[in-house]
Amino acid sequence: MLTPLNLPQVKLKLTQKGEKLFVWDDFRMKQVVLTPEEWVRQHFLHFLISDRGVPKSLIAVEQGIEVNTLSRRCDAVIYNKSGAPIAIVECKAPEIPLTEKTLHQIAQYNFKLRVNYLILTNGLQTVTAIINSETKTIDYLKEVPTFSEMKE
Repeated sequence: MLTPLNLPQVKLKLTQKGEKLFVWDDFRMKQVVLTPEEWVRQHFLHFLISDRGVPKSLIAVEQGIEVNTLSRRCDAVIYNKSGAPIAIVECKAPEIPLTEKTLHQIAQYNFKLRVNYLILTNGLQTVTAIINSETKTIDYLKEVPTFSEMKE
């Protein structure tokens, strides 16, 4: 059921309740159903903290926003120390391919948040785009930048 990911392994607190498996979410401070997407989200968020140096306190999980009068939720938003959003993270289940359509979803969120970085992952592959607001172009990075690089 739980696909091995191309991310560092994380010791998650799992609990079985009947047929459902739950995971303790350190960010939302509650147990949530362990779906394939949640499996990816938990691993990726811990990767951001341990490998990319993002302070846990600057990550908002399931951040609600409004896009064209519709309520949406970003899987995660990374903020700088001044409280301004700098990156949107969108997690997909491992079996969901990362396509232009999935990148379009995260780009729509950016109409509201106006971040420089869009990060899309299914745990097997990660796409990181940086938006150049001057040239109005999107460039793709080979890896997820560190927190220091993102806030510059």
